[in-house]
Amino acid sequence: MARGTMRYWAAAKAAAGTHEEPFDAGTLAEAIEAALARDGRGADFARVVGRSSFLIDGDPVGGRPHGSVELPEGGVVEVLPPFAGG
Repeated sequence: MARGTMRYWAAAKAAAGTHEEPFDAGTLAEAIEAALARDGRGADFARVVGRSSFLIDGDPVGGRPHGSVELPEGGVVEVLPPFAGG
């Protein structure tokens, strides 16, 4: 298990109701599951997260299965929803 910070941007921030929060998880999938399970999070948050891209300490996760992405101690997970424009 690693402890770190999840940061939300744009629509993910609005749906989460916060800019950032701590995580305690071994993998990205576990961190996402914990974030989805937090009280007050509804279907809108799940939809946004389901369409989001992720960076871990600035490195893109890309198409890797989230369960295979181990989180580093003190790491930062950025949740980036799709953005309009380019």
